[in-house]
Amino acid sequence: MIISRKKTRQLYVGNAVIGGGHPISVQSMTKTDTRDVDATAQQVASLESAGCEIIRIAVPDMDAAYALGLIKRSVNIPVVADIHFDWRLAMAAMRQGVDGLRLNPGNIGAKWKVKEIAILASELNIPIRIGVNAGSLEKELLQKYRHSTPEALVESAEGHIKILEELDFHDIEVSLKASNVMKTIDAYRLFSEKYDYPLHIGISEAGPPSSGVIKSAVGLGILLSEGIGDTVRVSLTAPPEEEVKVAYEILKSLRLRQRGPEIISCPTCGRCKIDLSPIVKRVEEAIKVITKPISIAVMGCVVNGPGEAREADFGIAGGNGRGLVFKKGEVVRSVEEDELVESLMEVISKE
Repeated sequence: MIISRKKTRQLYVGNAVIGGGHPISVQSMTKTDTRDVDATAQQVASLESAGCEIIRIAVPDMDAAYALGLIKRSVNIPVVADIHFDWRLAMAAMRQGVDGLRLNPGNIGAKWKVKEIAILASELNIPIRIGVNAGSLEKELLQKYRHSTPEALVESAEGHIKILEELDFHDIEVSLKASNVMKTIDAYRLFSEKYDYPLHIGISEAGPPSSGVIKSAVGLGILLSEGIGDTVRVSLTAPPEEEVKVAYEILKSLRLRQRGPEIISCPTCGRCKIDLSPIVKRVEEAIKVITKPISIAVMGCVVNGPGEAREADFGIAGGNGRGLVFKKGEVVRSVEEDELVESLMEVISKE
């Protein structure tokens, strides 16, 4: 089944294209002190190696805003400045060469301040992401809806959009996030029915990997399967590289993006005659450097093992101290159990 994606407007964040049917991009956010230029640039480089395509950087004060220029010159992927409340930080960030802004115009203050931002953003071709979060909704909307409902999230976004549209600024991207999965899904569904602005999707404050990965996979998986979403960020209490890895796994599971290997491994049962868990971990570690989209089966069951290994691009299936290495459905080696991973990697390296 091929997912039919909702057609949205196209915009550019540096050299990254969002919306308009282009591939869904993967984002993350630095977790360093922005004022520490070296640490932040190093983290961005690490994220780029992991596959991150757009990076967002917090700008809490003017020192951080000025640091953006040095950081931008040290990295290759587009940089988005995350701004709250202070219009001067947005102006400074744009002058430092950022590729995008994340801010909510309604939180900036006087209309003339927003107008100054919109004018400079237009001149520099810098898009603005309106980022609505359930945890920071306007007081009047909380009074109206009593809770941070999906309808309240959408109305908040509409208010911010209206401010920019009245200034003839339309290079807009939108996100409507909550930590509650179904609330987030319903908000994006409501918004997507009414607007064609490109959507940045994610589950806000999803939590540690043990639960955050599940919440993100369920929420983003449902939205993406319905064709909603042009760029994604998985928000975890974990190193940002982990966020990127999980995002790609979600996209790969829906066949929306293919980057890096996919491992197919059995959960093991009483029929398993091989200590599979450490083998899977060794394979995971060995394939970290591979970016080519290939499938690798690591099986230990005589029932499904050989069949799954034959269906994958590469595979191993073992039991009783020995194992087979497969390539494109054909057995290419029979080796001792302790040689399986090395033999698999040798076969893959010759591809």
